[in-house]
Amino acid sequence: MLASSVFFLALAHAQTQARTGPQIPRMPDGKPNFTGLWQALGTAYWDIQDHSAHAGQFFQLGATGAEPAGQGIVQGGEIPYTPAALKQQQENLKNRMKLDPEIKCYMPGIPRANYMAFPFQIIQSQKDIAFAYEYATANRVVNMGKFQPGSVDTWMGTSNGHWEGDTLVVDVADLNGNSWYDRSGNFQTENTHVIERFTMPDADHINYEATIEDKTIYTRPWKIATVLYRRKEKGAQLNEFKCVEYAEELIYGDLRKK
Repeated sequence: MLASSVFFLALAHAQTQARTGPQIPRMPDGKPNFTGLWQALGTAYWDIQDHSAHAGQFFQLGATGAEPAGQGIVQGGEIPYTPAALKQQQENLKNRMKLDPEIKCYMPGIPRANYMAFPFQIIQSQKDIAFAYEYATANRVVNMGKFQPGSVDTWMGTSNGHWEGDTLVVDVADLNGNSWYDRSGNFQTENTHVIERFTMPDADHINYEATIEDKTIYTRPWKIATVLYRRKEKGAQLNEFKCVEYAEELIYGDLRKK
């Protein structure tokens, strides 16, 4: 009788594992361990809203310069801009080849850094959590101790984190307001406040959400949601993409002496 009970318990456990996948890794204190190499899929780096495929800026590039269609990651479908802010977004889109911070190799900001077409690495300690991004070697440290306000506005802002059960919640403030959300001119200001939520449903995925508020350009708070995938191929690592040298002519070319 005892052997049968053990068998059925083991079978139930195996079936649960099959449904849920490998158990999420945990730190010694029991908190989820996000350490690893992660990357988003999809086309949110082009446009975080739903978008169709269309030609790129330069016809000489043909299909290689075209922009792919994709489903957006904005919940509800549209960013709730004020009329003036929507006009600014449209101007940004029209002049993106000169204005997009990514083209100039500036820091990507938050949340853009998390869904660009580059991997990033999370290193979690018993104290704080570090994020290292391949694009432009951007990085940030999430303070998991007593809340610490930033001393100055920066591209990546100031990140303070805490746990809500198994969910890592990160409060991002003190952004300098120069970052965009994508290549379509969707933008933020120095008043933008972001609350991120990282939740591991299993060992190889992170459900990522970010709630964004800024009364100066949005009519209400809004949210994005996507999935981050663990890079598991043999030899997967964070490489360097120091892109400043590729943007020097674009940024400083007009200063050259004639």
